[in-house]
Amino acid sequence: MTPAFADPQSLSRPLHVVAADDLERWLEAAPPGLAVWARDNAFRAGLGDVLPLPGEGGVMAGALIGFGTAKTRARSRFGLSRAVTTLPAGDWHFEGLPPDHAAEAALGWLLAQYRFNRYKPSTRILPGLKCPAGVDEAQILAMAAGEYLTRDLINTPAQDMGPAELEAAFLALAGRFGAATQIVAGDALERDFPMVHAVGKGSDRAPRLMSLRWGQTGPSLTLVGKGVCFDTGGLNLKPSSGMQLMKKDMGGAATVMGLALMIMQLDLPIRLRVIVPAVENSVSGRSMRPKDILRSRKGLTVEVNDTDAEGRLVLGDALTWAAEENPELLVSMATLTGAARVAVGPDLAPYYTDDARLAAALEAGAATGADPVWRLPFHDAYESVIEPGIADLDNAPGFGFAGSITAALFLRRFADHPRYMHFDIYGHTPSDAPARPKGGVGQGARALLCALPDMLGL
Repeated sequence: MTPAFADPQSLSRPLHVVAADDLERWLEAAPPGLAVWARDNAFRAGLGDVLPLPGEGGVMAGALIGFGTAKTRARSRFGLSRAVTTLPAGDWHFEGLPPDHAAEAALGWLLAQYRFNRYKPSTRILPGLKCPAGVDEAQILAMAAGEYLTRDLINTPAQDMGPAELEAAFLALAGRFGAATQIVAGDALERDFPMVHAVGKGSDRAPRLMSLRWGQTGPSLTLVGKGVCFDTGGLNLKPSSGMQLMKKDMGGAATVMGLALMIMQLDLPIRLRVIVPAVENSVSGRSMRPKDILRSRKGLTVEVNDTDAEGRLVLGDALTWAAEENPELLVSMATLTGAARVAVGPDLAPYYTDDARLAAALEAGAATGADPVWRLPFHDAYESVIEPGIADLDNAPGFGFAGSITAALFLRRFADHPRYMHFDIYGHTPSDAPARPKGGVGQGARALLCALPDMLGL
């Protein structure tokens, strides 16, 4: 799918935005027939409530849509996007929408149009929207296009999204924008990226490491995304319930690829690099074992105390490679720990950074992009927890607390960069929400996109 706004020259019907606490004043100023219609239909202007307005010949003349109250808007993003599933096909435009809500409403409309129909095609034509005045149309379209790619990649089951298929999607993205690529596999992977190889060698779907480069001028940004296409847990096998969502364990890769699409589509003046280690963590006689000690690209040794803590292993080698070029900003994204979900739930993307300026820029970007994030600490007091004694690092310490923090500290050892940010995302919407159907979802990408001008001095 390709997101698009309606032709600005097309005929469109009005979608009147009415706040709940302004409803009576609005009805008093409306034509008498409309006010009677609204009252007879018990329209209360709840957030996203839609009331069709009858026209001549039985044709819908327009509609009212509730804007709710400030309290309900604070509790729900993209509330106006509920109209996408309610209104008939045809083009629409907002009337009475406060300008400071226009960008979120436009983005929400496009995100609500997303359908994953690879395995169950749909013929339904959804309503279109004219881009509201004053909205940066190019940025909204880029955000939606990046999110569509991320959702498609996460939603595709592992049978059709293994390391080879993720590589194909990676190369297709690069080819679309003329980016240079490099694929490391086989003997070269085993020699130069031993932890990526160790995680992926248990599968008959060969592991690989992928790199994309785009842009010739400007500050440098490197994005690293965890691409574990399916995670059985390895020899520390997950229970059946724990595998149900493991097709999404490449959500970090999907999210950085979506962000890369946004950056390249907007032609931002930066030098972009994207690195994705693509593996499947499977069970076989070749699988890594508990208590194995791995040697990393960085030279650090890692004791494997849980083969189900594989994401930090593949990211360790990838981050080492990324840091060797010392980019101005280094970012990793991964569906890394259940501890992050316990801490903040599925709707927030926790992130880590030692740089307060980066954090401030990201918080502002999160508000602009309607993409909530929450800062967690690189807590130095827990550094000793990830040091097992027999090796330099432990991939799964038996501390019992702060699982997301100790995982982030592990990654920081390999990034070794003063302007490093790590996102421990979920990548999944557990139930339908406005503009976010149940299934794969990007987190943190829009916040970063909106923050890049401040982060990189663009």
